[in-house]
Amino acid sequence: MTMRIFGALNAPLARVAAEAAQYEKLGFDGVASRETEHDPFLPLALASQQTTRLQLMTAVAVAFARSPMTLAHEAHDLNSLSGGRFILGLGSQVKAHIERRFSMPWSHPAARMREMVQAIRAIFAAWYDGEKLAFEGQFYRHTLTSPTFTPKDTQAGKPPIFLAAVGPQMTETAGAVADGLIIHPFTTPSYLRQATLPHLNVGLQSAGRPSSACRTCLAPFIVSGRNQDELAKSRRLAADRIAFYASTPNYRPVLEQHGWYRWRGCIVTVAGS
Repeated sequence: MTMRIFGALNAPLARVAAEAAQYEKLGFDGVASRETEHDPFLPLALASQQTTRLQLMTAVAVAFARSPMTLAHEAHDLNSLSGGRFILGLGSQVKAHIERRFSMPWSHPAARMREMVQAIRAIFAAWYDGEKLAFEGQFYRHTLTSPTFTPKDTQAGKPPIFLAAVGPQMTETAGAVADGLIIHPFTTPSYLRQATLPHLNVGLQSAGRPSSACRTCLAPFIVSGRNQDELAKSRRLAADRIAFYASTPNYRPVLEQHGWYRWRGCIVTVAGS
């Protein structure tokens, strides 16, 4: 088993390239950019110009806020720019954000994500392998392309695609179609052993793929600091994030694994668990 350590890009855009260079100097294997205050792709473009070895991953870009063609172009461009160091990490987000923040359609997230990945791979096959673009699915349709719109700088190859998942259906989807599974930080060893990994294996087996076909990537909460004040601040930040996720219905499977559930905004422990 090979373990790789990624750092999170948190600096403002004007300093993100220097932050990435520092991660590389410290010996990190890669850096990840998330979709919060900024677009997740631009920081990695900047980071690619000040590093030579780091892998560059979106962890994550919101898939349903974009079309497969848009994502294919962004992934190709970053992979080409970085000399083959980019990983396209995608996540579904939740219904409220997709519909009310991004004004995009929401339905059948696991099935839609599966088709999203398949559509991106079909586009890559047209660009990299010269296949005819003829993807027609339930949610996405891509049947038009031409040399004018086909990237020529394909020497770096196709970028891998990772999927973020918490629940069983999305985890199985990752096993079936993705190159990697991004495990959410709101998890526990018990949930990993009894829910995440079994459902990942179900997805792999359903597609006839070996276990090596889908790597796992865990982004844990880490409390650290150079002194007691910094440790206390870091602990408070981690506690706030855990409380936020625990109040969100999408993360209920993790709570249920331990006999907990949400009721009127409160976390309730089931008697005897």
